Amino acid sequence: METTLTKDKENLVILNMTIPANEADSAYNLAANRISQNVNINGFRRGKAPKSVVERHVGVDRIEHEALDMILPKYISKAIYDNKLDTITQPSLVNYNYEHGQDLKVTIEVETRPEFELASYKDLDLKAEIAPEDKDAFDKTLENYLTQHASLELVLDRPSNEKDIVVFDFDGTCNGEKIQGGSAKGYALDLANSNFIPGFAEQLVGHNIKEEFNIEVTFPEDYRDEKLKGQKAAFAIKLNEIKQRVLPELNDEFVKKATRFSTVDELKADIKDYLEKQRESQKKTSAENAVFKAVSDATTIDIPQSMINREVNAIANDYRQRLSYQGVNWADFVQSQGGEVKFGETLADEAKIRIKNSLIIDKISKEEKLTVEKEDFTGKLSQISAAYGSTPDAIVKQFGQNPQFINSISQQIINDKVRDFLIENNKFEYVEVKPEVKAEEKSAKAEKTEKKETKAKKTTKKDK
Repeated sequence: METTLTKDKENLVILNMTIPANEADSAYNLAANRISQNVNINGFRRGKAPKSVVERHVGVDRIEHEALDMILPKYISKAIYDNKLDTITQPSLVNYNYEHGQDLKVTIEVETRPEFELASYKDLDLKAEIAPEDKDAFDKTLENYLTQHASLELVLDRPSNEKDIVVFDFDGTCNGEKIQGGSAKGYALDLANSNFIPGFAEQLVGHNIKEEFNIEVTFPEDYRDEKLKGQKAAFAIKLNEIKQRVLPELNDEFVKKATRFSTVDELKADIKDYLEKQRESQKKTSAENAVFKAVSDATTIDIPQSMINREVNAIANDYRQRLSYQGVNWADFVQSQGGEVKFGETLADEAKIRIKNSLIIDKISKEEKLTVEKEDFTGKLSQISAAYGSTPDAIVKQFGQNPQFINSISQQIINDKVRDFLIENNKFEYVEVKPEVKAEEKSAKAEKTEKKETKAKKTTKKDK
């Protein structure tokens, strides 16, 4: 076989291959024989029709394509290996010239991985940002255990507070019209964990049983109903019940009943261990982000548009699937992200980051000779099966014949090995940084504080 290689635009490679006539003819004859065994031709038993009859019955093109499917894979693999091509797509057949008795001329197109110089990725001194340690995390976690098993008691002698559960009737209107689905009777709402419109639950605080009152809210700009986006609405409220949580006493009896532990000390030790592991996990993630950013910022890669387009499509399809599970309309979602053009730009930016990180991981794994071993695969399958409440054998039985699944698992293993390698071979200084508060969150907090202060002043005046 003779092969000439031509580099086309960006990372596209054209392979012009010449396959000897005797091998091409042999493949053609074999293809014709195979097809004859699977088609019915009048006057002949299956597999007994002459080649000329098979050609008239199914067409020469079909036989040639069958022959190409048989003969090309080994020649393409050899051409890729001989020319040391790092391919990222399946080779595609551009054209061919199948003249019987003559050498077979074939043109193949394949995309290769972009070539680039990898920046230094070892022995770096880096700063990794982490959130300040929550000094109350232990107490909050312990309280959460108690809250999950709290009983509810009716409140009769005070107004509602932000920790209560209230049962109420409501009827909403917007621009003088009733809101579809905006009314209910006997609705129970946990004021501390409300999924209502921002500002709704807060206005149910400070009211007494049987009290009737009105509240006003503004629907978010990204609300799913076009008619209500950014619109002001009024709700007539009647408060029927106030319930408060009564936490159980923290003792060994409660622990035995509510957890897998026998004593309070065992439960506390487990919480402490969990929080320590969570902190270490946060530090590891922060370190990974810091080293990837440093290497990525210092590495220049000319990413072909074809790669970006494929990744954008993959990301968009993933979004579509997840949103369909949530019952969210795709067109509405795109509009909420600023429209097709802006959302397309967002996807392209995300695609470039993903591709760049993937190329960097691949190059580091090759530089450091990081490979997937049998025990790695077994370990990863155990993790996956545990997450799905299954067994490794069941996972293999369900997905083991799927090449995409195998490739995905292998890539996850390589990703993990590269991340571990980078953390082990670089130095990190962990810097505590408070997370930024968004402007709208600041505004909401300020408004909430102002309301509390106003209530406090009113209470003071009444006391006087």
